[in-house]
Amino acid sequence: MDVITLIIIAIAIALDPLPLVAFILLLTAKRGVRKGAAFLFGWFLSLAVIVAGTIALSGVQPPAHGSAPAWVSIALKLAAGLVLLYIGLRKRKAMAGPPKPKKPPKWQSGIDDMSWWFAMALAPITQPWGLIAAGVAAVIGLGAASAGTVALLVVFVVLASSSYLVLEMGAAFRPEKAERVATGIRDWIEAHTDQAIVLGSIAIGLFLVVSGAYQALT
Repeated sequence: MDVITLIIIAIAIALDPLPLVAFILLLTAKRGVRKGAAFLFGWFLSLAVIVAGTIALSGVQPPAHGSAPAWVSIALKLAAGLVLLYIGLRKRKAMAGPPKPKKPPKWQSGIDDMSWWFAMALAPITQPWGLIAAGVAAVIGLGAASAGTVALLVVFVVLASSSYLVLEMGAAFRPEKAERVATGIRDWIEAHTDQAIVLGSIAIGLFLVVSGAYQALT
């Protein structure tokens, strides 16, 4: 169950609209490839530190059934699921009312002159921490008992970064086409962000709550 959870969470992180739009804005700004690379470095570093720290704290063996780490894993999964459900339902309720004007973040106004240090720091700031908390729960449930598990965690980090890697490589080798594609993706996301947040948050939240409750009961 934790393996399936980890893969689903990785895909959700890769497709999360808010950090993806931030990355595309960086990529289409002046010196976008450098800024995109800096963002990616911060993104990878943040995920790697979280995964490595979780493994170090949870031990090298999968937690025994009924042990404290096992219950921590279940509690984190349930908490992350409930938070995502709350976000999705709150956003759905907000969509039912009159639309409110959205103000762009202040950092966007200076994006062309942004340093690569700021671009790197922007990655952990915009990462979907609710999903990452659920990933931490799955990592605790897995432990690091074998080379296969370590390989799975590497796949998790790469899969969670896959959309960013594809866009960065496109910008580096096919800049004109990549800019058109990235701009199209950004326009689509900006037109459907609320719907994506509602659908993704509720679907993944339900999955985490159900799987966490199943693990707690069994």
